[in-house]
Amino acid sequence: MQPFSKFPSGDKTRIQYILSDIDDTLTYGGRLPAVVFDAMERLQAAGLRIFPITGRPAGWCDHIARMWPVDGLVGENGAFYFRYDRDNRKMVRRYWKTTAERDQDRTRLESLKAQILKDVPGCAVSADQAYREADLAIDFCEDVTPLSVDRIGAIVDLFEAAGAHAKVSSIHVNGWFGKYDKLAMTRVLFQEHLQHDIDRDRESILFIGDSPNDSPMFQFFPHSVGVANVLEFKGQLAAAPEWVTTREGGYGFAEMVDHLLA
Repeated sequence: MQPFSKFPSGDKTRIQYILSDIDDTLTYGGRLPAVVFDAMERLQAAGLRIFPITGRPAGWCDHIARMWPVDGLVGENGAFYFRYDRDNRKMVRRYWKTTAERDQDRTRLESLKAQILKDVPGCAVSADQAYREADLAIDFCEDVTPLSVDRIGAIVDLFEAAGAHAKVSSIHVNGWFGKYDKLAMTRVLFQEHLQHDIDRDRESILFIGDSPNDSPMFQFFPHSVGVANVLEFKGQLAAAPEWVTTREGGYGFAEMVDHLLA
């Protein structure tokens, strides 16, 4: 991982789209610093388009699409994308699965939830679970005493033994049924909304994140950046970012924007 301050000037001019994780990438200590909103507004003023790519729930994503200076977002680790059509005052919601399929999945996840809470002491259902439509989020450090790596691994094992996908973020283990992830739904978002093929146009996209569940994005995009706290996961990343900021969380995101727009 090289310092982002050395990101080549020639590559800066190719960037048209910014994809960003939210937790511990845009946030710092669980809050969103003012510099992040300022940085996003400066990106938009410069003609770049911004899409958060997050594990956070549908309820939050509806708010973010409406209220933040963004052009849309992918939520629940790829279960959907939302974008707000401001001209027509309409929320566009595109799900990977049908309503009936999501209902079936929730029944299976309810059973799995009971097993995880019983078998892994100290974990809890995420406080934002009530606003989710497609996955189950198990909290291992956001509102509970941080769990050991072994206990986090045990949560992952229980999801996978039930046939679910499981991804570890900086705060939750998210589990779901379905063949999708952040990258798969990002591909759909670009195809349907922007008429862009990310396989062809990946040089125009920069992704910034912080944790193991961002590894597919780090691996796919040549312009991948980690905020400084990604270094806490060194050795746990299936794929690491090419670049790293000197500051953590949202302050690292703002640092990235400063260098990109300089």
